[in-house]
Amino acid sequence: MTFWEIFFYSLIEGLTEFLPVSSTGHLIIFSHYLAKENEAFTKSFEVIIQFGAIFSVIVVYWKTFFSSLQFYKNLFVAFLPAAVIGFLMRDLVTEWLGSIAIVAWALIIGGIVLILSDFYFKSSATEGKGLEKLNYKESLYLGLFQCLALIPGVSRSGATILGGLALKYNKKAAAEFSFFLAVPTIAAATLYKSYKIVPTITSDQVSSLLLGCFLSFVIAIVAITTFIKLVSRYGFKHFGIYRIALGSLILILSQ
Repeated sequence: MTFWEIFFYSLIEGLTEFLPVSSTGHLIIFSHYLAKENEAFTKSFEVIIQFGAIFSVIVVYWKTFFSSLQFYKNLFVAFLPAAVIGFLMRDLVTEWLGSIAIVAWALIIGGIVLILSDFYFKSSATEGKGLEKLNYKESLYLGLFQCLALIPGVSRSGATILGGLALKYNKKAAAEFSFFLAVPTIAAATLYKSYKIVPTITSDQVSSLLLGCFLSFVIAIVAITTFIKLVSRYGFKHFGIYRIALGSLILILSQ
């Protein structure tokens, strides 16, 4: 991979992993139009650089990760649905990953839902509960919402955030829990895929992977801190508009 390919893949991963726009969808689109979706190392690179994005959450919210045992219990309960359902549906999900049309429609439908959420959850989004109110039952519900992201283009963070709003949590709390839940969810998926990938990586590719992880880590930190400020002030409608525009463009180009 060239430096610019490494940079743009890392930019997409770091910038979109925690935004409600679907990092998987963006990586599929980028690879498709670069004609790299079938290259083995490109697929490996897309998986492994997620470690950088995961680590960014731990760095930004390190105090929370050392807060209490209850935090980890809630996180574990929320993680379980994706672990079980994702494993059972792994073959179907792999098939979906090859369809850019699925990504486009998921972006459009998800965009519409995000725009509507600004109106439907208007009061709870600003005056809702904080994460100190989270219990096991609601953690399980949030985990089930996250499973919607098994469809590429839906957005893991977007589904979890909307789940949090539906449970009457405020925007900041819903967004932050989606970040926290990303750590076990993405780490488990990445480790599972990496187990098969690592033996295929050559020594000359290691430097590209390390650079990709570092770039995605730095960019994800910027994305996380900026997103909280943006969503608290402006809501989700702008992300929804972007999703609809991108999904529509992909459908037009696919004709």
